[in-house]
Amino acid sequence: MGILFGFAPWIIYWVLVGNVPFLTAVLVALAVAVATFVISRIAGTPGRTLEVGALGTFVVLTILTMVLSQDFLQKWIQPLSNAGIFLVALTGLLIGKPFVQEYAAAGQPPGVVESDLFKRIVTILTWIWVAAFGGMTVSSAIPPIVQGDATILDTRTPLSFICYWVIPAVLLGVAALASRILPDRMTAGMNDIVRKTTFVAYSEAAIDELYYLAQEHANREVGAGQEAYDVRVGGSGTPLLGDDTRMSWPSTYKVRDRKR
Repeated sequence: MGILFGFAPWIIYWVLVGNVPFLTAVLVALAVAVATFVISRIAGTPGRTLEVGALGTFVVLTILTMVLSQDFLQKWIQPLSNAGIFLVALTGLLIGKPFVQEYAAAGQPPGVVESDLFKRIVTILTWIWVAAFGGMTVSSAIPPIVQGDATILDTRTPLSFICYWVIPAVLLGVAALASRILPDRMTAGMNDIVRKTTFVAYSEAAIDELYYLAQEHANREVGAGQEAYDVRVGGSGTPLLGDDTRMSWPSTYKVRDRKR
């Protein structure tokens, strides 16, 4: 449900833009973008890529809607909005803040978020969404380029309604289905993945003490009804800043259902 919250401004916009005046559509979408941004800040959630991007995108679209002609908007407002979400998703991925991770990581223990499998799933899903948004942008730009008098309101010319609406909707649906199906298939062996974490121990701790502390720390991280196993401690610890008597040790572990 979290990612749906992030998509809300664009969903509202896509529903309205072909049915109400363009300025009304972008103003309502902007209001929703502001609301999602404010609600997240009140909840103490850091600025997420989709929320910040929606705010910026619909501010720009509002300005363009006020200054550009109606004829231009009928041809290009849909490609511009698709380009906006494409750039938001791509920029987040390139700067190391993929929007999928920001929602998928919510409520997950650190060991899962830091695991290689989780990162791989997030990267694949984000690229799927980026590809979908890129395809939507290209598709919606075809009618005004190929057919000069194309508009998003044209329901009689196949090139217009297929490229402006049908193909983007299909691409959006495919990305949504992939986000639902792919994680389940990739996480079928989630309990067998190696999770990474760190724990604190005195620098003079013996190896058996390190393994005991690593086991206890791992058990605190796993979910209810589960237990950590195959716990391993890294070869060297890092002294804590300002406290040479204690060190931070890397460790890994796997998770299984607790035996009753």
